[in-house]
Amino acid sequence: MAESDATPAEPTPAEALAQILACVHPLPVESRPLATLRGAALAEDICAERDQPPFDRVTMDGVALASSAWIDGRRRFHIAGVQAAGAAPLRLKSSDDCLEVMTGAMLPRGCDAVVPFERLTIADGYAELADEPRIEPFVNVHTRALDCRAGERLLEDGTRIGGPELMVLASAGRARAQVRAEPRIVVVTTGDELVEPGEPIEPWQIRRSNAHALRGALTARGYAQVADDHIQDDPAQLRERLAVHLVTHDILILTGGVSMGRFDHVPQTLRDLGVRQVLHRVAQRPGRPLWFGVGAGGQLVFGLPGNPMSALVCLVRYVVPALATAVGARATTTQTAVLATAHALKPALWFFLPVRLRNVDARLTAEPQPTRGSGDFVSLLGTDGFLELPPGPAQYAAGRQFDFYAW
Repeated sequence: MAESDATPAEPTPAEALAQILACVHPLPVESRPLATLRGAALAEDICAERDQPPFDRVTMDGVALASSAWIDGRRRFHIAGVQAAGAAPLRLKSSDDCLEVMTGAMLPRGCDAVVPFERLTIADGYAELADEPRIEPFVNVHTRALDCRAGERLLEDGTRIGGPELMVLASAGRARAQVRAEPRIVVVTTGDELVEPGEPIEPWQIRRSNAHALRGALTARGYAQVADDHIQDDPAQLRERLAVHLVTHDILILTGGVSMGRFDHVPQTLRDLGVRQVLHRVAQRPGRPLWFGVGAGGQLVFGLPGNPMSALVCLVRYVVPALATAVGARATTTQTAVLATAHALKPALWFFLPVRLRNVDARLTAEPQPTRGSGDFVSLLGTDGFLELPPGPAQYAAGRQFDFYAW
């Protein structure tokens, strides 16, 4: 069905998202081992186990010495031992001496500076320094507690866990952490016309591409349990398979079959299965036929339009925020960008405009990359996401700022 101008009954994108989020309940909390936490959202605060660094830490391979000796004029030091990383600290017995040290080692007692090997001449067990540059106290030393103090809160409840967060968890001595359960997601495509890549295809059929794009977008955001299914335009088969998915999954993401055509069976089938319809149609382009409902057990069910661009923008604009809320992730600040060139908008609908981002004079600018319609996925190549433009008709000038959503 062609998308035309909106009626007053259709919610704006912001209103539609608010209706969706009002239906989302956080998933249960569970304790999981460190190796499985990538992408999860913390359900507790994490505090530092001890000072970080926990000792004065050597940051260069070289020799450690007392800077006062160099300041007093000494330039030649006897190498009295070797301080290895992971070993208990040695003690400097004389200011005439120095100790060879390795990166990551504890600074030996009695030493307060490290001189890298590049600045030394070593011969016959002695290290000789030049007059320049000057040796200052704690040069090339990462001093104790410079990064944080023991007991300091480092990660907050709701933080999404990535590489840096895993470092902090490990450094805090946490072999496990409390996180929200991983959502069980299934992406379901519908339609007799869809054929899986690699399979023989007829001239009147198209490749099943939406599922792969949506699953990729979800896994890239840290969601690991994303199942996949395809159902023909058969009401009985649709009912049977969706009934199973409602039992086995927390989030159902369907594409296709949600408009007003003869074979668009999804909305009625979901209602027959006890899924309460919350909204159907949003005042937006592309993606106007968006459907959303809630199952009897709290399952979130999204019916995305079948056109590729419609499906992808609806996933980013609505499904991704709902998932973040379900896993208890802290809300992120909406990113904005300014139009690099003027853009004319005709429809009286909120419009999702694909763009390519650039940094110009420390500002994030968006170069419009219009498509030939919501079925044109080829034109999305090279784009970074989309701007959300208010309804037209309007002429939006270059430099105007809008909300930006990344693919």
